[in-house]
Amino acid sequence: MRVFRVSFVIAAVFALFAMPAAAGAHGGPAETFTATFKDVAQVFPDMNPCSGATGTVASTESGVFHVTMHPDGHLHLTGTFTAPFVFTPDDPTEPTYTGRYTIWFGENHNANMANATFTFSVRGVGSDGSRLVFTVVGHITAATIDFSTDPPTITDVVVEFEKARCH
Repeated sequence: MRVFRVSFVIAAVFALFAMPAAAGAHGGPAETFTATFKDVAQVFPDMNPCSGATGTVASTESGVFHVTMHPDGHLHLTGTFTAPFVFTPDDPTEPTYTGRYTIWFGENHNANMANATFTFSVRGVGSDGSRLVFTVVGHITAATIDFSTDPPTITDVVVEFEKARCH
């Protein structure tokens, strides 16, 4: 659940800044913003989601982030990030995995409600020939988001789930 909440709060923080801009545009056309990035190198601690083995991921992400702000103040945002990766376990007896991961998310916000959905998929091959296939999907619909707090507070959660699976 941690990954989903982090994604949702990041987007909610973005919405905090985007919504006032859209609110000032009453009567005008929808405003859009698109950002793309390519080959952003990252190294971070993580764990194999199927075995629990801890280690380090080295990846090179590329992706796109898109926001549409409507004159009435509601907004839609979506993003897709993908990357080749190498997972090097802390324990040298565990296999090292190489592969690709993809993250997609989409969110909708208005003054009273927000919903967000995300997917995360990983496919890799281990140094021992094993396969790593992991998928997760999550969703939340919140009836109230308080943007006056830092970070924004999500209350009155109506629907929330996260389903993960190792194949």
